[in-house]
Amino acid sequence: MDINRPNTYKAAVVQAASDPTSSLASAQKAAALIEKAADAGARLVVFPEAFIGGYPKGNSFGAPVGMRKPEGREAFRLYWEAAIDLDGAEVETIAAAAAATGAFTVIGCIEREQGTLYCTALFFDGARGLVGKHRKLMPTAGERLIWGFGDGSTMPVFETSLGNIGAVICWENYMPMLRMHMYSQGISIYCAPTADDRDTWLPTMQHIALEGRCFVLTACQHLKRGAFPAGYECVLGADPETVLMRGGSAIVNPLGKVLAGPCFEGETILYADIALDEVTRGKFDFDAAGHYSRPDVFQLVVDDRPKRAVSTVSADRARN
Repeated sequence: MDINRPNTYKAAVVQAASDPTSSLASAQKAAALIEKAADAGARLVVFPEAFIGGYPKGNSFGAPVGMRKPEGREAFRLYWEAAIDLDGAEVETIAAAAAATGAFTVIGCIEREQGTLYCTALFFDGARGLVGKHRKLMPTAGERLIWGFGDGSTMPVFETSLGNIGAVICWENYMPMLRMHMYSQGISIYCAPTADDRDTWLPTMQHIALEGRCFVLTACQHLKRGAFPAGYECVLGADPETVLMRGGSAIVNPLGKVLAGPCFEGETILYADIALDEVTRGKFDFDAAGHYSRPDVFQLVVDDRPKRAVSTVSADRARN
C-alpha cells in the first residue's frame, strides 16, 4: 500500500462553456476554475471534451456527401486556427494552474499536428506539468470529417497517489475492447470527458463504473449558441439562448452509485469524495481483467505502437 495515498479526497468535475473563438481565453477560464475547485478542497479536476479549441456543435463544415463547399473549407481553417500546439501558451496556462494548486487536472482539447486535428485529453500533474495525453481513437459520425484518428500509443493510465488515472473520450466509452484495456491497466479513476448530454449517458457511466469497479468522472459542457459568432453555421438555429449542450456531468462510485449530478441547469462544479478503498472492495466479486476474465476463452491483443505515415531511416542509422 502507498503510505502517501490519501484514504479519501475530494474530486471535481467542471461543467462550463469554453470560448470557441479563443483557445487562450478557454485555458484562462479553465485555470480560474481549477483554482476555484482547489480552493474548495479538490485534488483532482476533470474538464469536458474539447474544452480548449471548442466542440463545433451543429456545424456541417459544408460537406454533403460527395461535395466540399468553399465555406466549409473556410470553417475548417478557422477551426484549425483555434486548435492548440502542446508547446503553446494554453498548455502553459493549465500547467501553471495545476502547479499553483497541486490539483491533478484532466482536460479536453483540440490538438493540432500539421494539417490534422485530434480530439485529445491532456493530463497535468501539479508537480510535473503535462505528463501525457490520450488522442480519441474513434471520432463519431461527422467528427471524422474534422478530426484524425488516434493510435494505440496514447492510451495511458497514470499511477498517482490519487489512484490510477486514465481517460476515455465520449463515444469511445462504447468500445468494449478499449474499456477492457483500461481495466487491464488497473484504472481506478476513469475520466470521461464528453459532448454527449442525452439521458442515456448517465446509465452508460454507471455501467462502466460497475464493470470496471472504478470511480467514473464525466464532464460535459453547458454551452449556448451565443458562445459562437453570429455567422457560425449551426443547424440548431441562431438564437443565442439556444442550448447546444446541456451538461449532465456526474461522478459515480465503483458500485454504480451516483455521488454527484447529473446537472442540466447551467455551469457548475460538482464535487464528491473519492474513497479508493471502495475500488478494492468492489473487486471482491468482479474483476473484469482478473478473476472474471476467462483468458482461456477470451483474449485481447492491444497494439500500442505509434503509427506514423512516414518513417525515415538515415544513412547513419543504416550503417549502424
